Amino acid sequence: MYDAISMGLTYVESLVGAPGRRPRRRRVRFLVDSGAVYSVLRRADWKALGLKPERELEFVLADGTTLTRSVSESSFEIQGRRATSPVVLGETEDEALLGAVTLETLGLMLNPLNRTLQPMRMVLARTSGSDDAANFGHIAAGSHSPIQ
Repeated sequence: MYDAISMGLTYVESLVGAPGRRPRRRRVRFLVDSGAVYSVLRRADWKALGLKPERELEFVLADGTTLTRSVSESSFEIQGRRATSPVVLGETEDEALLGAVTLETLGLMLNPLNRTLQPMRMVLARTSGSDDAANFGHIAAGSHSPIQ
C-alpha cells in the first residue's frame, strides 16, 4: 500500500469513486501532501469517474503562480476506511495529491518519522452543565485555540 522513496516522499494507493455510484471506482496512486488542503485528481482519473465541477477556487503554486481549478466531491477508501471529501479536478500535468482534508476525514495522519499513514487520535469535547459549556464551548465548536 505504501511506496516511500528515499527523498522522504510518501505515496499511497486509494480506491476513489463518485459518491453514490458503486460501478465507477478507480485505484489511484497519490503523493501524500499533508501541507495541501485538498486532494487532487488528475484529469484522466476524474473524467473516468464521471465527476462534475461543482465550484471553482483559486490556488497558489509554490512559485507564486495563481491558477483556477474546479472542485468536486469524491469518495476515498484507504486502509479499509471510507469517506467523501472535496477534490480538486486537476489537469493532465497536475500531480495526484492526497491532502489534509481527506486525511482528516478518513481519520488518518502522516507520521513524519516513518512517513506512513496512521490512525489519528480523534478528540471530542462535550459539556455536562452550564459552567462546563462556558469553559469548553469554543472547543466543541471546533476551535483549536487553547483554553484560557
